[in-house]
Amino acid sequence: MPIDLPTIWAAIIAFAVLAYVVLDGFDLGVGILFPLFPKRHDRDVMTNSIAPVWDGNETWLVLGGGGLLAVFPVVYATVLPALYMPIILMLLGLVFRGVAFEFRWRTARGSIYWDVGFWLGSTIAGFMQGIALGALVQGIEITDRAYAGGWWDWLTPFTLVTGVAVTIGYALLGATWLNLKTSGDLQARARRLAMVTGAATLGLIGVVSLWSPFLNDNYFGRWFGWPTAFFSAFVPTLLAGCAFALWHGLTTDKHLQPFLAALGLFVLSFIGIGISFYPYIVPGALTIAEAAAPESSLMFLLVGAVVLVPMILAYTGYAYWVFRGKIDPEEGYH
Repeated sequence: MPIDLPTIWAAIIAFAVLAYVVLDGFDLGVGILFPLFPKRHDRDVMTNSIAPVWDGNETWLVLGGGGLLAVFPVVYATVLPALYMPIILMLLGLVFRGVAFEFRWRTARGSIYWDVGFWLGSTIAGFMQGIALGALVQGIEITDRAYAGGWWDWLTPFTLVTGVAVTIGYALLGATWLNLKTSGDLQARARRLAMVTGAATLGLIGVVSLWSPFLNDNYFGRWFGWPTAFFSAFVPTLLAGCAFALWHGLTTDKHLQPFLAALGLFVLSFIGIGISFYPYIVPGALTIAEAAAPESSLMFLLVGAVVLVPMILAYTGYAYWVFRGKIDPEEGYH
């Protein structure tokens, strides 16, 4: 039986993107929440909670983007021109928040300006990721395997809603992460914020889910046609289960459960997008098989991925294990 290399690689890249979203999502969320914690000490504790892992989380973005270029070059060549502006702004936001993260520790008097930079970079990065997702879901105009749309096609009411949804969802991840890693008054405020952002995230997931099928006939048929509708019904059911676990964990002073439930909301939403897209990698324009590089290239790169991905998983897991538990408020990042 022949190996379906394009599908294997699509799964690897999808996993890398999902890993980036759930891991870098919570540290972006911590930055998004910065204005709601005005005290310098609280912000120091918040940044200490992500200091050991935040830069390593972005490894998955490099793997996903680099893998897309190598394995699906047609997608890279058609999607990027359609999303130049949001992607450039996202990258600038990530760069700026990285610089602000380091420099806020080097000055006491000027730290407020770097704190604003950290918040602004985190918010722009999260919002632009949502914009890019929305633009991909609503469809990209491709003719003869080249982008045929306009410069501003990515900016629509739907993409603005998805941008807000991802930003608030990241804030939820950040709030549940702070609930897990901090204690005292900071944890109590994070728990209250998690309730608010959790309700907002669920509402926006509902809006986007109801809007998406009417953007593309393929989505409508996939979600409401038989027999796929039978399997699609499980996703909203599981989302409801995650929502209950989030609420229950926050109201009963659980620490890990709300974070896992928030991650579950993102994972299930990602699965829902996958159900809508498959077998297309650019909805309605390019299938996974059509966009893939030659088989020889896919096999060569797969050998490297088989070695590299477990290594990334191993050191990521080890970092989280070493720095498990609550943050000591008296210790600082230097």
